[in-house]
Amino acid sequence: MTPRKQIRPFHTVLVANRGEIAIRIMRTARRLGYGTVAVYSEADRGGPHVHAADRAVCIGGAAPRDSYLNIPALIDAARRAGADAVHPGYGFLAENADFADAVDAAGLVFIGPAGAAIRAMGNKAQAKRLVLAAGMPCIPGYQGADQSDAALLAAAADVGFPVMVKAAAGGGGRGMRLVPDAGALPQALASARSEAEVAFGSAELILERAVLAPRHVEIQVLADSHGHVIHLGERDCSVQRRHQKVIEEAPSPAVDAALRARMGEAAVNAAKAIGYIGAGTMEFLLDRDGRFYFMEMNTRLQVEHAVTEAITGLDLVEWQLRVAAGEPLALAQDDVRLDGHAIEVRLTAEDVPAGFLPQTGPVLRWRPPPQEGGVRVDHGLAEGGAVSPHYDSMVAKLVAHGRTRDEARRKLLRAVGQCVLLGLPSNQGFLADCLADPAFADGGAVHTGFVQERFGERLSERPQPPLRTLALAAFAVLAGTMPRQEGGRIRPAALGGQAARVGLAQGDARWDAQLAAGGEGWQLAVQGGSFALRGAAWEDDARATLRVECDGITERIVVAPQGDALHCFHAGRAWSFERVSERKRRGAEGGSGAVTAPLTGRIVDVAVRAGDAVQAGQRLVVLEAMKMEHTLTAPLAGVVAEVCAQAGGQSAKGALLLRIEEAA
Repeated sequence: MTPRKQIRPFHTVLVANRGEIAIRIMRTARRLGYGTVAVYSEADRGGPHVHAADRAVCIGGAAPRDSYLNIPALIDAARRAGADAVHPGYGFLAENADFADAVDAAGLVFIGPAGAAIRAMGNKAQAKRLVLAAGMPCIPGYQGADQSDAALLAAAADVGFPVMVKAAAGGGGRGMRLVPDAGALPQALASARSEAEVAFGSAELILERAVLAPRHVEIQVLADSHGHVIHLGERDCSVQRRHQKVIEEAPSPAVDAALRARMGEAAVNAAKAIGYIGAGTMEFLLDRDGRFYFMEMNTRLQVEHAVTEAITGLDLVEWQLRVAAGEPLALAQDDVRLDGHAIEVRLTAEDVPAGFLPQTGPVLRWRPPPQEGGVRVDHGLAEGGAVSPHYDSMVAKLVAHGRTRDEARRKLLRAVGQCVLLGLPSNQGFLADCLADPAFADGGAVHTGFVQERFGERLSERPQPPLRTLALAAFAVLAGTMPRQEGGRIRPAALGGQAARVGLAQGDARWDAQLAAGGEGWQLAVQGGSFALRGAAWEDDARATLRVECDGITERIVVAPQGDALHCFHAGRAWSFERVSERKRRGAEGGSGAVTAPLTGRIVDVAVRAGDAVQAGQRLVVLEAMKMEHTLTAPLAGVVAEVCAQAGGQSAKGALLLRIEEAA
């Protein structure tokens, strides 16, 4: 295959993306002397990636289809801004063959593979057929043209249960379902089709025999336009939730030099077979016996590319740019050296106990850890900004490199514990728990079911704040009302002669705190505990960071008041409380029969009408946000008394969708 593609020198790169990946691409482009152009939606006006570019062009409304998925608008933006090359980043149009072809037809350089290569590997069914012909080992399954339920049911019976249902297009775990038996398959097919159609514009599915407890290992390939293809070793992406990666590392603890050579050779041969140009990734499942099976090829830069950069010393974006300009690779396979170990975590705006539900809201505090000692942070956040419901829930990547795996793990665990994001829920605490888990630290027992196996029902439990955190949060509330002295110091006399009280709540839990001044400090009592405080001072004019000596130990707490809420960060974890004295009374709609939106999103389907009888657990409403579908079920048996939701409409977080009256 000899794909058609513009390959020539260029001067200015338009980044057809947003957030952290746009900023990351621009960083390398500037270092190499290229001009940079950002594009942005109305929702991203003034976003960090806009400020990072030399020029920026608004390309449409907040919805991705109106902006970041709008091919004519992107081509027009490149022409207007004088860009002669386009980098797609990852997500959005990064693996859209029509976009690559449109960039090429416009006389611009597409910094990625040719449209023909994207098209060849962008559909999982077609990709499997191509790599099988190239001698690649693949999981037995079905990738036929007949997409009827009858055909898929028959194929699943032939393949054998359990079976994986996968969207033929796209990736990121969307449109993927593990089906244990034939009875569960029809609903899984319907759900996977719906999610795939929303995410990728295609409802085509494939089936694969489920490989139980595998590792997810991928090989990074790099190819130039002169026929040279090399691989840069593997990445292990086995720690996942909802089939989406959470932690990635390189090299894999399960891969030795011999296996790396075999997997690398298979990946290189497949890339050569399709005439691939640029950076790409072959993804594999690795079973317990060391057998590997092709899953898919990502014809783009991966989110987790930073761990490969850390152990090879290569800038993958740099080589994407050089290859697109026609330069040959400067190294052969034998020149690739792997140095040490690197681990990456994805920081996401998600409510973990609520099933990793994506969250939106303001960024009240954002303080990434210091980028030193082998720690790297890629992000697109800014205090005062917001996380939008229109885009992916990932907000930052934290990467650590060390001489050994455990050194990298320790560095990353410390960095995660220093990462402050307040204003909306995130998975920061969950990431710390994963990195600290003995099974992860060992490395040998990690597989794609690691999260469920190690945490299980604990994932749905909301952690209780330590008493010391409650004490400092209560003190911060009261200190925020006291006058400050020079240097931000707060004197005990500022409290006056009377004790002060404050109540904090989290869900149904409530804590009452009492603060009394005495001598050079205060005594704070909460929930049967007592704490001696002194030497309190605000470290900034915004009263965001409070330093105080608590029982002889000086600590810091970062706080962000928001109406009746108090968000705080202490001892490596973020917490949110409500001030009891100012709590809003819950109306009747907050009763047990109320079904409210757990997130802001689009209403995909409403499965019931007023007057319908429903059973507990029955499917009621399907919401879509951040490119994922979320099914809401009945909290109790009864009759639908009121329906406020309408398919195709929008829901705000907390809005009443419908109400059920309990059966008599």
